[in-house]
Amino acid sequence: MKALIPAAGMGTRLRPHTLNKPKALLPVAGKPILGHIVDDLLEAGIDGFVIIVGFCGDSVREWFHKEYPEVDVTFVVQTEILGLGHALWIAREAIGADPFFCILGDTILKADYTSLLAAEENCIAVREVEDPRRFGVVRMDGDSIAEFVEKPEVPPSNLAIVGAYLIRDASALWNAMTDIIENNKRNKGEFQLTDGLQDMLAQGLKFSIAPIEDWYDCGKKETWIETNRALLETIDSGDYPQCSIASGVEIVDSKIGSFVSIASGAVIRNCELSNCVIGPNAKVVNSKLSDSLVGESASVDNYTGSVNIGDWCELEYGNEKGQI
Repeated sequence: MKALIPAAGMGTRLRPHTLNKPKALLPVAGKPILGHIVDDLLEAGIDGFVIIVGFCGDSVREWFHKEYPEVDVTFVVQTEILGLGHALWIAREAIGADPFFCILGDTILKADYTSLLAAEENCIAVREVEDPRRFGVVRMDGDSIAEFVEKPEVPPSNLAIVGAYLIRDASALWNAMTDIIENNKRNKGEFQLTDGLQDMLAQGLKFSIAPIEDWYDCGKKETWIETNRALLETIDSGDYPQCSIASGVEIVDSKIGSFVSIASGAVIRNCELSNCVIGPNAKVVNSKLSDSLVGESASVDNYTGSVNIGDWCELEYGNEKGQI
C-alpha cells in the first residue's frame, strides 16, 4: 500500500524557521518531522510514497532521496494552496484506484499503524479534544461515522480528525473531489477533504474510526517544543538522557538538561540548556537557554532566557542589560 503525504504548506506560524525550508523538514527529537512519519510507516509495511510538495519542494526531494534511496517515491507539485481536498485530488493519478493511506506532513502520531492499515473499510484516525471547532469533526452512529463536518461552530461531537486517513474506496473519493472542484464547491474558501468524505457517506460507503492517544503537532513554536519534549521522554540511554545529540556535536563546559535536541555540527560552549531544539551547525556560547529554538548555522552568545531565531541569524547580548 502507498502512503500519500501532503507537505506543501508554507508553515507561516513557524517563521522565521520556515522562511527558507518547508515545515516538514523542521527537526524534532533528532530528525525532521517527515522522517518520523516515513520511518513509522515503513515499519508498518507501507511500500511506497506519494509526497505533495510546494514551497522549497526541491529540499524535500533531495532529503528523501538521500535518506531513503531505495524507497519508491513520487513527488506531486501543488502550485496553489486550495485546501486539503484539492491537495489529495491533484495526486489522484499518482495514487490510482488502489487503497491508500494519507497522513499530513506535519502530523506525528504514535499509533498502531499496522492495525490501522489492516482495517477492512475506510478508516479515520480521531481523538477526543476539548474544543473541536478548529478541526474536522466526525459524528458517530454506533461504530460507524454518520457525518463529517469541517470546523463546525456547533460541533456534533468532540471527535477531531487528526490528519490520518485510510481510504479503501479511492475511486469514489476522486469522483467526489472532481465534482467538488469542477463545480467550485468551496467550504470556508477551500476545497475540503471532509466534503469529499461526506459525499462518499452519501453513496453508502462505510467509515470506521481509529482512536489515537498520542497526537503531536508542530504547527507553532510552543507545540514544536512540546512535541520535541514528548518524543524525547522515553530516551534514557547515553550520557544525555532524554536528549538527542547528533554525531559531530561539540559540547564544552556545558550542562545539557532534559529534552534537548542538538543537530550535527553544532557547538555548545559554557552553556546550560533545557527543552531546546538546536539546529545543525549552530553555535551557542556563554548562555543559559530554555524553551528555545535555534536555527541552522545560527549563533547565540551571552544570553539567558528563551529565544526563537532562524537560520543564519546572530544574537549577542551586550554587557549592559537591554543591549543586544
